[in-house]
Amino acid sequence: MMLFMLLFSRQGKLRLQKWYMAYPDKVKKKITRELVTTILARKPKMCSFLEWKDCKIVYKRYASLYFCCAIEQNDNELLTLEIIHRYVELLDKYFGSVCELDIIFNFEKAYFILDELLIGGEIQETSKKNVLKAIASQDLLQERKQKHIRSPRYPR
Repeated sequence: MMLFMLLFSRQGKLRLQKWYMAYPDKVKKKITRELVTTILARKPKMCSFLEWKDCKIVYKRYASLYFCCAIEQNDNELLTLEIIHRYVELLDKYFGSVCELDIIFNFEKAYFILDELLIGGEIQETSKKNVLKAIASQDLLQERKQKHIRSPRYPR
């Protein structure tokens, strides 16, 4: 099971975080700071897996963003790399070549895509097509709601 996922920039700025285990905020900040520092200090040719405390860390850099996941000791690192890659593919499909600014300005969409892919730290949907269909449906619903709110019949 995945314990948490972090997205951060090459400058160490946290862009997205999803925690599947309950930690106090102080502990989350400490974990984040330690991992960001550790991963940014690693050379590009080094392995994307590392043992950290009582879990394994799996990370991958795409352009200016690092995608980092903590998994339990008995979980498969390659499957986690595949999940990270699947998430990046979904972000790419949705945003059309995703970049850091897409995550910054549309973080709610990035979280929604992640929630469609993973629930409770476990893979929920493996089909990119089904995830994108759910996101398109949600976008349509949101668009209809905005039109309804803007209509003159809606009491203000």
